[in-house]
Amino acid sequence: MDQDPGFIAAVEEAKKGAAEGGVPIGAALVSKDGKILGRGHNMRVQKGSAILHAEMSALEQSGRLPASAYEGATMYTTLSPCDMCTGACVLYKVKRVVVGENQNFQGGEELLLNRGKELVVLDNAECKELMATFIKEKPELWNEDIAV
Repeated sequence: MDQDPGFIAAVEEAKKGAAEGGVPIGAALVSKDGKILGRGHNMRVQKGSAILHAEMSALEQSGRLPASAYEGATMYTTLSPCDMCTGACVLYKVKRVVVGENQNFQGGEELLLNRGKELVVLDNAECKELMATFIKEKPELWNEDIAV
């Protein structure tokens, strides 16, 4: 699954966020037929936003879609989604969430499973390294991002 176009797009977005000085988390929303509906990265720092986490950014970039477009979709994300992003996946009836890594942060995975969502954790080394480096170099931004 590391070679899935959706996951590759999520990693590209995470790197873009890092290059912009933001939190290096990326996401891509992919329809049940494999089309990337939207992709984005955490832009809390860049846009001064309280809510533009990567998954929210990917949903925003998807635009206004009918509910049927989200059903059966997969959200690819480089890091385990926080409670807000988990809730958005549940609200929009995303079927599956593919997580690059959950070692640096484990979000709402239990809620996803309890709500019948498929959860895949890839334990991807590149995603782990991106986050570990960021947390080490910018702990104050990381704590702000996860509301600590």
